[in-house]
Amino acid sequence: MARGIELFFAISLLLALLGLCKGSTIGVCYGRNADDLPTPDKVAQLVKQHNIKYLRIYDSNIQVLKAFANTGVELMIGIPNSDLLPFAQFQSNADSWLKNSILPYYPAAKITYITVGAEVTESTDNSSSLVVPAMQNVFMALKKAGLHKRIKVSSTHSLGVLSRSFPPSAGAFNSSHAHFLKPLLEFLADNQSPFMIDIYPYYAYRDSPNNVSLDYALFQSSSEVIDPNTGLLYTNMFDAQIDSIYFALMALNFRTIKIMVTETGWPSKGSPKEKAATPDNAQIYNTNLIRHVINDSGTPAKRGEELDVYIFSLFNENRKPGLESERNWGLFYPDQTSVYNLDFSGKGVVDVTDSNVTSLNGTTTTWCIASTKASEADLQNALDWACGPGNVDCSAIQPSQPCYEPDTLLSHASFAINSYYQQNGATDIACSFGGNGVKVDKNPSYDNCVYMTTGANKTAATNTTAISSTPSSSTRNEAIAWVPSFLLMTLLPTLLTLKNL
Repeated sequence: MARGIELFFAISLLLALLGLCKGSTIGVCYGRNADDLPTPDKVAQLVKQHNIKYLRIYDSNIQVLKAFANTGVELMIGIPNSDLLPFAQFQSNADSWLKNSILPYYPAAKITYITVGAEVTESTDNSSSLVVPAMQNVFMALKKAGLHKRIKVSSTHSLGVLSRSFPPSAGAFNSSHAHFLKPLLEFLADNQSPFMIDIYPYYAYRDSPNNVSLDYALFQSSSEVIDPNTGLLYTNMFDAQIDSIYFALMALNFRTIKIMVTETGWPSKGSPKEKAATPDNAQIYNTNLIRHVINDSGTPAKRGEELDVYIFSLFNENRKPGLESERNWGLFYPDQTSVYNLDFSGKGVVDVTDSNVTSLNGTTTTWCIASTKASEADLQNALDWACGPGNVDCSAIQPSQPCYEPDTLLSHASFAINSYYQQNGATDIACSFGGNGVKVDKNPSYDNCVYMTTGANKTAATNTTAISSTPSSSTRNEAIAWVPSFLLMTLLPTLLTLKNL
């Protein structure tokens, strides 16, 4: 008996520590309210090319599920508000939907979440009373199929679900929603499902620019906002809004429910009155958001807490109603070209506020990187040529080297193309690569991966003079990932001994 307990404890400890490897994640919302978008097959290729590993769709479209089968991309699918009634009325409707629309494509389509309804408190059809019954029926359908622990069920909300969000410690849910919030929160707590929230600092700034600074909304504030009740310091609105949800949950004694951000982002274009809706601001917000999230720094009230976040949206959607900004939240145009550069690993340097670099002779330093419009075949050809006949030292983009991450063809080709460009006089011809090279005047270096310039050492990535005394997020994540491996090696002999006794 004692040995059985020891074995159970050892295995439980190991499994718990293996959970440390996950960390916070960044996903993207794939909205399709447009009439000019590429086919789902092409979208799947685009998503893979940019190393996007988590995707939210707003329904269970069969063509989308087929397109993302066997891609490894984790999918969050949805049941629209318009479909809540049949799901809430009869268990058989949920069972049939799962059997006919989901199970034929699972697990090839890697579905991990189902959202039942979206921002129902904002709708005018009073559908909030249908949410929890529909969630319960979907959960029971999953349980019958043995999938209730692999696929989590929840519902998304706008920040309007709160009656107060400032200061964060005073966060409180709107009492008018109590009739459906209490059973919803009980469902989430019972089934270890996250509270899903859509957060938009852009709207807070746009609607109240005299009270909210643009820098605070963009993660660029040099000053701090103090919560007078807790003394916690906030340097950005995103954290403050997240913590207002945490405090609202704690006020109702729901302390174990995790939060997931199912939408956030910044528009790249707006009406004349929406002056903050620019490509530069959108790039700054999303870049700083990604870095903030993957650092696993958490929020002032929840230090080190993992937070999964989905950026809205993959494409500009030309059929969305409202102001001009509503149609311009996309990271990509419908022709699949980037609205602005964005590195989903959080390691790339895409800060548009950086000043140009000037060399000692007074001329502006330039770099040459791979075009985001280049096909995978062109990128591969450029990479092969630069690292072969072009005599570029490509050791820095090999596994475990400074420039290996992000492990994408675009990133590796950019490093190789720039090295060839610099070694050959930084001329226009050296940047050509059949039209797949693009000259830039902003340094693309990141972390310890330093892109060489003309006259620099050939292996630029060996420049480590600027290493911070504080461990980087990648170093910390590597250390965390190492722990379970070490414990596995340590505990394995014990497990085998206990098994044989």
